[in-house]
Amino acid sequence: MLTIAYIGNGKSTNRYHLPFALKLKDKIRVKSIYARTLRDTWQAIDGVNYTDSLDDIYSDHEIQLVIITTPNASHYALAKDALLHGKNVLVEKPFSLSYAEAKELFDIASERNLFVQCYQNRRFDSDFLTVQKVIESGRLGNLLEMEMHFDYYRPEVPLNTEHFSVADSFLYGHACHTLDQVISYFGIPDDSKLEVRQLLGEGRMNDYFDLDLYYGMLKVSVKSSYFRIKPRPSFVVYGTKGMFVKETKDRQEEHLKMFYLPEHADFGLDLPEHYGTLTYVDDYGRYHEEKVVSEVGDYSRFYEALYETLINGKDKLVKDEETLFQMKLLEAAIHQLP
Repeated sequence: MLTIAYIGNGKSTNRYHLPFALKLKDKIRVKSIYARTLRDTWQAIDGVNYTDSLDDIYSDHEIQLVIITTPNASHYALAKDALLHGKNVLVEKPFSLSYAEAKELFDIASERNLFVQCYQNRRFDSDFLTVQKVIESGRLGNLLEMEMHFDYYRPEVPLNTEHFSVADSFLYGHACHTLDQVISYFGIPDDSKLEVRQLLGEGRMNDYFDLDLYYGMLKVSVKSSYFRIKPRPSFVVYGTKGMFVKETKDRQEEHLKMFYLPEHADFGLDLPEHYGTLTYVDDYGRYHEEKVVSEVGDYSRFYEALYETLINGKDKLVKDEETLFQMKLLEAAIHQLP
């Protein structure tokens, strides 16, 4: 068993972690959850120790991994503290607020022979897995361009935020999802062009980004905005022989928000109306347009990978250099703002 504890008892822990850790009852044991103020906002998990003392976690020799799920600005300090107390650490995204902070965490872990990694669960999004399946089918030919969108229509968020904050920027809070998908699949790009904006004016919240990564003849664009009343497709991929469009995103988050949890057999599954459309010309010049059945997304696969690394010595799922490169991009992009 891998015995774990959480620092933080909010939405991140209860919505995006616990349902998937608890699913793996034969591999993962959730022993403790820390929160500065213990509230009844989320239903308590039977058999879990809830505490307002970090020492309860640091002094517990059974706990092999501490997972940081607190607000973005606190990730670095809490992760460093846990490492210095001899604990392996998993950190919610964004991993930190700068390259220097990220590098320091990896250096501390290396010096102490400890594990530290960023929680990149969206590597197991259904739409992303489906795009990989289509690319690897070869039906698109040589890839030319891919557009990835993570859009919202939540104007009240930037409208009610009067001061700029790196930690609370749209870039740091959301590009960390999509950038990791690109880097995990295509690797470190040859070049990049980064555009980050404050649509409501200087000094206001960062509420828009457009990040272009270049891989030889392939351009990958990661775009997001808070002001898209109709979201753009989740993925559009163009190749020399065709294109693939996946309009809708992975449905795990949709179900989690309804407290429809992973024990249901149809949790997170796409319906036929969510399937993407593949359009291509085959080697005989024949035109095809067909629906592609979506792959199954499953964030518990991230916890499976954690178990394999910490218990069975397998390589990290999220490599240090991937996280460090992402931090370089995020830092360079956000520093463009006045």
